[in-house]
Formats: sequence, structure tokens, C-alpha cells
Amino acid sequence: QVQLVESGGGSVQAGGSLRLSCAASGYAYDPAGYCMGWFRQVAGKEREGVAAIGRDGTTTYADSVKGRFTISRDNARNTLYLQMDSLKPEDTAMYYCAAAFRLSCGPTVVAGNGMDYRGKGTLVTISS
Repeated sequence: QVQLVESGGGSVQAGGSLRLSCAASGYAYDPAGYCMGWFRQVAGKEREGVAAIGRDGTTTYADSVKGRFTISRDNARNTLYLQMDSLKPEDTAMYYCAAAFRLSCGPTVVAGNGMDYRGKGTLVTISS
């Protein structure tokens, strides 16, 4: 059973930066074989896929964060990261990481029901 634990959330002013981490454990397969990503959710709204990184290291982003967020993974440390720069108030949300042993991968996949594992989230609050 894969367990995902997010950290790094907090409160910053618009224009600031945060780096989220997602520590993974319990992989049944080679960690590099997992699609991993981040999605966010505001209370009362649907999940929004933010960024994803696939088996071959390909990264994809939602248009709303492209050019501001960077997803990366360290398979040796079993850790997924999300570097968030130029933060905006509309980035305020609970951020979750997700993982699945699958080939297809992208922000929409990460936010959908096809991911096998999700963390409990870390709160990001951006003030104007």
C-alpha cells in the first residue's frame, strides 16, 4: 500500500514562492514506473489537476500554472516536489499529491478517479 504525505504548505503573499513535498512509501513497483502529480481543491469546488510527471519524466501542467509551477521527482528519495513561484491569491487551495502505476499521465488524470493513491493534503494560502 503506497502512502503519500504532503508537506510545505503555508501562507505567503502574492508574488511569493512555496515548495511542496510529497514523501512516498510502500511502493509495490519501481517508483519510476508511477505516474505522479498534484491536484488542488477549494471547498465546494471540483478538483483541479495542477501538474503531473510520467514514467519517462515528461511533465505537464494546467494552463493556470504553466510557467509558474515546476514539478519534479527524486526517485531515490521517493519524493515528489512542486515548486510554486509567482503565487497568486487564486492559487489558494488544499494541495494533494497522487500516484498510480500507469502509463497515461497528466493533470486531468491526476485529478481524476484513475489514481490509486492520494495524500491528505497541505494547505496553501496566498494573500493579496
